[in-house]
Amino acid sequence: MALFRKRAAGRPGEWYYCLEHGTVEEGPQCPAKNRLGPYPSRQEAENAMNTAARRNQSWENDPRWHDKGDDDGDGSGKGPSAA
Repeated sequence: MALFRKRAAGRPGEWYYCLEHGTVEEGPQCPAKNRLGPYPSRQEAENAMNTAARRNQSWENDPRWHDKGDDDGDGSGKGPSAA
C-alpha cells in the first residue's frame, strides 16, 4: 500500500484540452504534459488549438523576438550559412 497517492494538479471547474486525445476535460484527467489549460470555460478549452496557433503566429511576427541582422532569409534566424 502506498503512503502517498500521486494526484493530478488542478481543480474541477477548470477546463483543459488534451493534446493526446483531442478532447476537452473538466478538471485534470490526463497528465499535464498532454494538456493545455486551464481555461475558465468549456468553450475556451474547445478553442485551445486555435488560440495557440494565433498566439504562435503573433509571436513569430513580433520583432522583439528576432535579432536584427542575424537572419539570412531562410527563416531559421541562424544567420548566413557557411558555404
